[in-house]
Amino acid sequence: MAWDIRVIDDCAVVVMNTNKVNVQNDRFFADLHEAFDTLEREFAALPVVLTGQGDAFSAGIDFQYSFDIFGSGDPNKIRDWYRNYRATNLRIFQYPRPTVAAMNGHAIAGGLITALDCDFRIAVRKPAKFGLNEVPIGIPMPSAYVEIIKYALGDKVGALTTLRGLLYSVEEAEMLGFFHEVVEPDQLLATAIRWAKCISPDCNTAYAMSKKALQDSVVRQIEERTVALDALLPEGMSDQGNRLAQDRRRREIMKNK
Repeated sequence: MAWDIRVIDDCAVVVMNTNKVNVQNDRFFADLHEAFDTLEREFAALPVVLTGQGDAFSAGIDFQYSFDIFGSGDPNKIRDWYRNYRATNLRIFQYPRPTVAAMNGHAIAGGLITALDCDFRIAVRKPAKFGLNEVPIGIPMPSAYVEIIKYALGDKVGALTTLRGLLYSVEEAEMLGFFHEVVEPDQLLATAIRWAKCISPDCNTAYAMSKKALQDSVVRQIEERTVALDALLPEGMSDQGNRLAQDRRRREIMKNK
């Protein structure tokens, strides 16, 4: 298993380390499921802190991996990509224990959604970018993620961040309500653990049942909208205009490299 899991102060601390900035691809998805399998099997009673390494929590989807699928013109490949991606997000979102994203740096697009999957978000006060820039690079936002975004940020901020696709500084993101707390780098892990241990272990069932009740309408909406709206994703992902935007973004990345 690539991801490191350690028990610190009665909390399972999970360090995502699939690659340098945790871009999300099939390997990342496999590592995530393997980590949560281990959590359920060996650390089921413990709250969870999810964090990254270096200057990035997660930089979002792997453009090379994903854009090749979007441009394949194969609706089955695109549906499989979305099905796998949705499953990873719901795996975190519906985890029955307290979950905290300890955001050590950049969290962009799918990387921010991973953080929004968690119950609470703690960020470090240092230069970093946060935002959902899918739309400006030609990726229609799947409806399941829209529901999670609105659940975590509210309708107004959810619409603003999804449709404009801007990247924000930590100060701007804090004002928009992305985080529950912003701390100095040396306080990140301790603060995240404190938030994760918001209940005593004997209240785990009460927490799990309450979390499920809070998320019930969101999950129902995801299940219903997946059938209708997300059936259109292959067409949207492969749209000629979106493909041009995706290719432009790919060239920008290669130039920066």
